[in-house]
Amino acid sequence: MALQKGDFILIDYVANVKETNEVFDTTSEETAKKEHLHEEGEMYEPKLIVIGEGWVLKALDEALTTMKIGKASSVEISPDKAFGERDSEKVKRVPLKQLTAKGITPTIGARVEYGGKMASVRAIGAGRVLLDFNPPLAGKTLVYDVTVKKKLQTINEKIAALIHRRIPIVEETKFKFSIRAKIVNIEMPEEAFYLEGVQVAKRGIALDIQKFFPKITNAKFIETFKAKPKTTTTS
Repeated sequence: MALQKGDFILIDYVANVKETNEVFDTTSEETAKKEHLHEEGEMYEPKLIVIGEGWVLKALDEALTTMKIGKASSVEISPDKAFGERDSEKVKRVPLKQLTAKGITPTIGARVEYGGKMASVRAIGAGRVLLDFNPPLAGKTLVYDVTVKKKLQTINEKIAALIHRRIPIVEETKFKFSIRAKIVNIEMPEEAFYLEGVQVAKRGIALDIQKFFPKITNAKFIETFKAKPKTTTTS
């Protein structure tokens, strides 16, 4: 059966710049390490996509409906459908001292904030720094090698995946939930209680569930604090 808008799918991919073959994003930990992209704490696993929701570039989103589950596909995306063409007016020279005064020591290729915007350092010399405010991938043709690993079928699979998308650092199976009428009750595992940003994540989960499953109007998060067993001492 063909994939279509609204389907919940899990994809693996490796994304590279066509002109240089440089890999800039991947769901594969092995590839991330090989390409020196690996970040500690980052989760490398198939990524949840709801087709048509704009969670990936539009051109890739549209191409997903032509793919077969388990079959590798390659999608080439031109600059105008990716991050746009490069704009020479977005490249500016600024005094080095303006950066150092903010505690920034620029290095070639580094990303720095200047004037409330992010820029890449292209050159340094004669007391001035060349800053490029174009997106890093502007003007590049992108190639995504994608495999759709699975299509999620049941409401339970989909809700579990939505929870994991917001709190990926905790194993998906550790979240227990039940649906009763218009309410979903989600039992939070203890390791999720104190995660940074967990309240924002819970709100995101609730909004996601209510968006994709309109019949569910309430999401309740249950946090149970269990007393540690008392230890008895013998004299």
